[in-house]
Amino acid sequence: MVRVMAVGIFDLLHAGHLHYLEQAKSLGDELVVVVAHDETVRKQKHEPITAQNLRRRMVEGLKPVDRAIAGNHPRIHIFEILEIVKPDVIALGYDQKHSIEAIREGLSKFGYGHVEVIRVEGLSDDLDGTRKIISRILDLWQGAEGGPYEED
Repeated sequence: MVRVMAVGIFDLLHAGHLHYLEQAKSLGDELVVVVAHDETVRKQKHEPITAQNLRRRMVEGLKPVDRAIAGNHPRIHIFEILEIVKPDVIALGYDQKHSIEAIREGLSKFGYGHVEVIRVEGLSDDLDGTRKIISRILDLWQGAEGGPYEED
């Protein structure tokens, strides 16, 4: 059995997330998703809109996902999650900024040199990311008749 690990924030679930997880699942038999800890989200991106436990529950409810777990607090070394998941493959999203080479080096350093790292393809939709969706909503809201930014 091939266990695939996918990682992400998954704040405001959207089609791009589903596509990423479908692609990840196609790489093996079991998909375990690590949902970023709230402190990691704050450190890397923004204040989470949805708390980590709810994000984890929502991700776990998606059809391709066999199991979803909360990620480590940022003070805990990121590679420690490997002891819990024990992946054969790590699937990276097309837009995740992680360097495949840096991950491979870290995996080797911690005794996981056998783990394959694969970047999956993105969705060819213009609303495949949380920031894109928020931007589109704001554009629609600001342009709506009677919206808060309409000029008189």
